[in-house]
Parts: sequence; structure tokens; C-alpha cells
Amino acid sequence: MRAEFISDPLPAPPAAFNMAAYVLAHAERLSDKMAMQIVRPTGAERWSYGRLLAAVRGAGTGFLRAGLEPGDRVLLRLGNTPEFPVAFLGAIAAGLLPVPTSSQLTAGEITKMAAQITPRAVVAGDGIALPEGDALIIPETELRGFEALPPCDYAMGDPNRPAYLIYTSGTSGSPRAVIHAHRAVWARQMMHHGWYGLSEADRLLHAGAFNWTYTLGTGLMDPWSVGASALIPGAGVTPEQLPLLLRRFDATIFAAAPGIYRQILRQHTRLELPKLRHGLTAGEAMPEPVRAGWNAATGTRVYEALGMSECSTFISGAPDHPAPAGSSGYPQTGRRIAVLSPEGAIVARGAPGTLAVHRSDPGLFLGYWNAPEETAARFQGDWFVTGDTVSMAEDGAIYYLGRDDDMMNAGGFRVSPIEVESAMAQCADAGEVAAIELRVKADASVIALAHTGPATPEALAAHAAAHLARYKQPRLFAHVAAIPRNPNGKLNRRALRESWPGHGGPT
Repeated sequence: MRAEFISDPLPAPPAAFNMAAYVLAHAERLSDKMAMQIVRPTGAERWSYGRLLAAVRGAGTGFLRAGLEPGDRVLLRLGNTPEFPVAFLGAIAAGLLPVPTSSQLTAGEITKMAAQITPRAVVAGDGIALPEGDALIIPETELRGFEALPPCDYAMGDPNRPAYLIYTSGTSGSPRAVIHAHRAVWARQMMHHGWYGLSEADRLLHAGAFNWTYTLGTGLMDPWSVGASALIPGAGVTPEQLPLLLRRFDATIFAAAPGIYRQILRQHTRLELPKLRHGLTAGEAMPEPVRAGWNAATGTRVYEALGMSECSTFISGAPDHPAPAGSSGYPQTGRRIAVLSPEGAIVARGAPGTLAVHRSDPGLFLGYWNAPEETAARFQGDWFVTGDTVSMAEDGAIYYLGRDDDMMNAGGFRVSPIEVESAMAQCADAGEVAAIELRVKADASVIALAHTGPATPEALAAHAAAHLARYKQPRLFAHVAAIPRNPNGKLNRRALRESWPGHGGPT
């Protein structure tokens, strides 16, 4: 049986469409309901749907009065404040192209990124590094004043036209600007049932930063598009404080990267969260000990999803369709997914290959900014090739094996780092673990394991011998203070290779 999933496609969006108008379609009906709370142990900043709607459409008016024109890029240099989603949706409402970026970027980093997209304006938060150049600077304080302006008209149009740009994480090279269409938010309906189990009654707390597509979509746009409430931790909130916020603000769904769940469990073996229905995780594979630990601590399940900046999440487990143990879940209804060989042929179920999304998917990106050749290189015929190595089981479940550039080669065998990490995480005192291929000679590489716990190399090697085939066993071990991660919490294997004691440099 071929490793392909085909389902009836999602109905097309209306011919005249605006992403911001879609997201806030319930705002007038739910004017007095809480749309967003920025939560802290000391309290919360509350935004009703009515206030959010006025702020977003007022921001659109403010941008246009500042001289911006449809199609102009607006670089967002803001922290985890309400102004971030207001500026993002306000720009889209007016036909501009917002570009969210991490507030942690340095002046040099953001200058290089801005040079790619030549923003017409920069919305600037206090104390956040700005790019060099002659773009119009709109301070965050000025943006707040836009809330009192008359509402802008929504710039309606073709749902396939550009709506916003988002940068990839850049862990394997330079960050790239991904162009998404207005229809991208329409496509997210497939996640509501296929991953979240989301309804208007939910209160979803997301632990990520606003600039991350995982947070923007799962934490804000999706709750608002169904009339639910979004809870976002304020600046300075630590993972250890999140259980308090989940309980105090009656969160029904919790979304975070696996590393956040891990950090919470370090401090809490039992969590009383009476309103919590389930958790969501994405960004990287969740280790089974973390999943089991959360279930034991809370009595709730965690549903994982697999996706990427170019197509958000399209593989997932869900409350009414849980994923088999060790898998990332199933293709969501409405998707068309396949697993390809290096030559572009669809492989048999059970065989490893590269995960691909059909170009007809409404959530798929339009391309990389000013990079048509690079965009074309990501397609094999009608398939967008993700770079994720997976296998599809007979029942359609997807098992993630790693990024193509993370896959390890040991003695001629391709080995998934996820498989090695899953086994080694079970070793007593191993702590967090990360596996990489490390070149030790010009013509020889070995599997190496970094770990944060006090386990000795001898204990780790013995555990590997008992649980992994010989060619999968790590040969080198290094204790590290912390596993390197990017700003969104994803494991950064490239940084780990380059910082490995005595073996710097990529393999």
C-alpha cells in the first residue's frame, strides 16, 4: 500500500476575503466577552472582543494615515504585549504585510533580515533592537493611540494574495522570509477538529512568544476565529509559574513546546488543574517520558502535531482520534500527504522517506520572499518536500524520524536521532538528551549523545547496549549544562555539533 493520504479537500474560502476580518468575525457578537488576557501571577491585563476589534481596525487606520499603502511591509519589533497581535491584524486589515520577528534579535541580526524585505515601516517596542535604514518608525506608544481612531475598512480581495511574512527559525542556515496568503487562516479550520478539539467555550493558554507561528496561530488567531479566549503569559513569566496561571485563569487547553512541559515537570510531580481538558505540543517531537510524566501529573493527555513555517501543522493527534504511541499523529482531514523517495516516488507504507504536502493545500505558503529558485527547489512535481524524514504506518499514522539534515549515518545505516533519544532518555540520571552525528576523522563519523543529568558514560553506554542495536548506540558522551535550543525552544543540533568539546564544526 502506498504511503499517501487523500481526503476530500476543504471548501474554498469566499472570493472576497481578508484574514483579519475572518479572525474577528465573532467580535461584534461577543463584544463583551474576554478575547485576550495577558496573565501574570499578580494579575492580568484584559481585552474584550469589542476592544480588540476597535484596536485592530483603528491600527489599520493609523497605518494608512501614516502614509503606508497596500502591499507595504511592516516589520514588528514588539514583545509579548497586546500591541503585537493588534499591529499584526491591523496591518492585514488594511492590506499591508506585517512581518513578525523575535524581540531577542540583535541590531545586526534584524538589520540583515530587514534588508531582505525592505520594510516601509517598523513598529518599535521600548528597548527592542531596531534595524538600520530609513523605514518609518512607529513607536509602540503611538500604536496604542490608534485604538481611538475610526475603524478602517477591511481590504477584501483574492484569498490567494499575500497577507503576511514570517521568518523560518534559521537553525540550518540563514533565516528565510516565508510568504503566506490570506487563505492560510482559512486552512487552519482543519486543525480545530484534527488537533485542538477547540470550541467557543475554551480558554487556551499558549506559552510561546507572539512572533512564533505556533503562538500566532494556535495561541491567538484560532481561538479568536471560533470566539474562544486566548491567555498569554506576560513578560518575565517562567515555566515554573505556568501551573499557577493555568489554575488561576481556568485554562481548558494548554499549548507549549515539549521543552516547556519538561521544565514544568522538573518542579512539579503533581498538578491540580481541574479545568484543563488536554495539552497541545508542537515544534519538535515530545519524548515519551515527558508525555507520560504530564499524563501522570495532571491526568490529562497531550496531543502532538507536526508542521513547519511553510504550512503550519498538518499532522496531529486529537481528543477524538489519539495518535498511536511514538507517532506524531494522522494527516488532518482535508489534507493530501505523501512520503517520497529521493527520486520523488511515493514509497510503500512502513518505509522511510521524506514527508511531502500537495501543492493544492490551502495552508501551503506562496513562496520565499524574492527567492523563486529556492521556492521551486522545495517542490518535486506537485509535492512540497518538507525535509522531515518519516514513515507512514498501515493505518496512516506518521512516525517522525528526524530532519533530513539531522539524520545520522552510522556504518552505512541511517539512524534517526529521535529513536536514539527516546531510548536514552529512559536511562536513570540521563536528564535531557540530544543525539547527533559527529565526525571524528576525515572519513569516519560516530553517534554522540549530550546529556544534562549526572549519569556516567559507563552507565549510558550500558543502557544503550541493552536498548539499541549496536549501530544505533552512541559512542561518545558529553555532559552539558543545557541542551542548546533556538529562541522558540527547538533543539539546535547544529549548535550542539559546533560546540561539542574538541570536535567543533559541522559533520
